[in-house]
Amino acid sequence: MKDKYRYGIIGTGIPWKEDNATGFGMANPHCTGYKKTGRTNLVSIADVRADHAELFLKRHDEAAVVYSDYHEMLATENLDIVSICTWPHLHAEMAIAACEAGVPAIHCEKPMGITWGECKRIKAAADASGSTLIFNHQRRYLEPFQTAKRLLEEGAIGTLERMEAHCGDMSDWGTHWLDMMFFFNNENPAAWVIGQLDSREELRTFGVWTEGQAVCHFRFNNGVRAMLVTGFEASIGAAIRLTGSEGVMEILWDSPWLRLRNGHQAGWQEFPSEEGIHSFVGIDRACADLIRALDEPGYRPLLTVDHAIQHTEVIFSLFESSRRRGRVDLPLNTEDSALKAMVDAGDIGPGHHA
Repeated sequence: MKDKYRYGIIGTGIPWKEDNATGFGMANPHCTGYKKTGRTNLVSIADVRADHAELFLKRHDEAAVVYSDYHEMLATENLDIVSICTWPHLHAEMAIAACEAGVPAIHCEKPMGITWGECKRIKAAADASGSTLIFNHQRRYLEPFQTAKRLLEEGAIGTLERMEAHCGDMSDWGTHWLDMMFFFNNENPAAWVIGQLDSREELRTFGVWTEGQAVCHFRFNNGVRAMLVTGFEASIGAAIRLTGSEGVMEILWDSPWLRLRNGHQAGWQEFPSEEGIHSFVGIDRACADLIRALDEPGYRPLLTVDHAIQHTEVIFSLFESSRRRGRVDLPLNTEDSALKAMVDAGDIGPGHHA
């Protein structure tokens, strides 16, 4: 255990909604989260844009060495923690490089990667190096989700039987909601996936082709069933709905954020929260939890590569189900992204609709 851990960042970007921002600038809440712990020193940044890196340091009132090549930073700085805050197509090569460089704690933005093969290689690299690798599915730490998990464990809706959710797309937003489904179901693995997607328009999120509409139905090994619908006309009246043998619980898009209905009292019981379901305080807690993993060998943080790869397999299995036009029994034994492969082959995409 160290008083201060050496911290580095790969990719800075510009904060969300500021001029010239091309994303959420997630390095900013990462940096703030680690600074709040009082346990890190930001010693280095790697960014192909030196001007972005210098603006980042000025914004956070930090002094750190700036590298144009993240390989050089990893080889030179003897980092304890590194944040990877680049676009998805770079996550695999950077996470694998950080593992191979022996960085003990790695905090990568989601999604894991853009093909199933590279996601498996990330997991193999983390296993081989012993690095604690987490992906930023920070909603696990937020009060509405924590309260929902506690209520489930207390039997507030009986035995969990079914989960439903909706969001904009599978890879960018769906990675959060699928992660929450596994969280609510105690990380039970999935058994099979069946679904379909529509991709009649060119839609990209942070450079990655995303579907315009999808239905993903899957079953966990313990018998719980789940469905995630995305995109066009996908609303189900809640963000996530959990149905049990004795009631229903809903995560909502707005306040009061969480409510449940069971046989114990009439109507909905509401559980308001000031945090909501989008608060960046979840990132603060993820940062603190990763530091705890460094402090306490053997401690398993709430976000791990083992959690991330389970729901990521569901995403790529949905794409594969659409390609096969049938159910996919897990484990998924492909390497590519069936969505990208179908687009590249001209089987789906603009012009391919009734």
